[in-house]
Amino acid sequence: MLNRAQPEMSPDTPLRLADAVKIAFPFGGMTVAGLRRERDRNRLVIDKIASKEFTTLAHIERMRELCCEDAREPDFRPKAPAETGADRSATRQPELLETTDGMSAQAALQMRLRPQRKS
Repeated sequence: MLNRAQPEMSPDTPLRLADAVKIAFPFGGMTVAGLRRERDRNRLVIDKIASKEFTTLAHIERMRELCCEDAREPDFRPKAPAETGADRSATRQPELLETTDGMSAQAALQMRLRPQRKS
């Protein structure tokens, strides 16, 4: 029986998408369709050879970096209680919350429901 050694694999070895998913995401969480979606979003380089799609572990690593950058873009810094009004929110009643122009929501609703007077 011939004992073939596994070919040497480097980060730049072309892999079919199904094989790349198994190697790069051994515990699941990513599918071939997911890699194709990342390709469509221009975050994953895929080479098409003989109508078959290939990528490398290096390309997948770059995709992961790009995805992390995208996830970090929104600024969700915690704000001080004075900025959020958290120090007052427990004592305020929902019906007394103010709208953006300083008017309570209830007062704004009452103004909208009042018949308009003609001058």
